Amino acid sequence: MCGYIINGGKRLEGEVDISGSKNASLPILAASFLNKGISKLYNVPDIEDVRITLKILEHLKCKIKRNKDKVVIDSRNMQSKPIPEELMRKLRSSVILVGALISRFKEAEFSYPGRM
Repeated sequence: MCGYIINGGKRLEGEVDISGSKNASLPILAASFLNKGISKLYNVPDIEDVRITLKILEHLKCKIKRNKDKVVIDSRNMQSKPIPEELMRKLRSSVILVGALISRFKEAEFSYPGRM
């Protein structure tokens, strides 16, 4: 574990930007289409797992707008359709979408999730 040793009795101050969490963002992205409307998410990390999840949502006919760490998801016209194997295989956590799909459409069709 890293640590800091501060000597001199001087006040320590400053700002640190904390990036968003993948483990928090992916379930929130999955839950975003349960409201059947527009979801605005902030502090979403720009990482491969998030990009793949957004591609899956686009495949399901969600409209996605991204500006830096802000993501807007419009799921009003979302459709239930099979998630392509090439997208499911790129993301182990893609299975988190299944619960939300079943909740919204009463069915889900997908291949085995995981890394190729």
